Amino acid sequence: MNVYQAARELAMEVYKVSKLLPVEEKFNMLPQMRRAALSVKLNLAEGSSRKSETERKRFYEISRGSVVEIDAVLETAVDVGFLKKEELNVVGDKLNKCFAMLSNMLN
Repeated sequence: MNVYQAARELAMEVYKVSKLLPVEEKFNMLPQMRRAALSVKLNLAEGSSRKSETERKRFYEISRGSVVEIDAVLETAVDVGFLKKEELNVVGDKLNKCFAMLSNMLN
C-alpha cells in the first residue's frame, strides 16, 4: 500500500519535528503529536485487515482524523512560538500527502 508507506514517512518526520519542541512540552504537545502519528499508521494497518468495507473505512477515517490532529498541534506550536513555519515544510508535505491518499480511500 502506497498510503502505508506515506504514513510511515509521516511518522518518522513527526518524530524528527517533535524533537524541536522545548523541554517543557515533554508531557503535553510532544506525546500528543507522536501518538497521533502512530495512530495514522496503526489505524491504517488495522483497517486494512477488516473484511467489511464499512469497518475498513471507519479505521481510515480515524487515521485521517489523526492527520488533522497532527496539523492542529503543529499549528499551535507555531502560534505559541515553539516552531517556525519554515521548519515544517517537509512534515507539511507529508501531512498533505497522507490526507489526500486517505481521502481517496474513503471515496
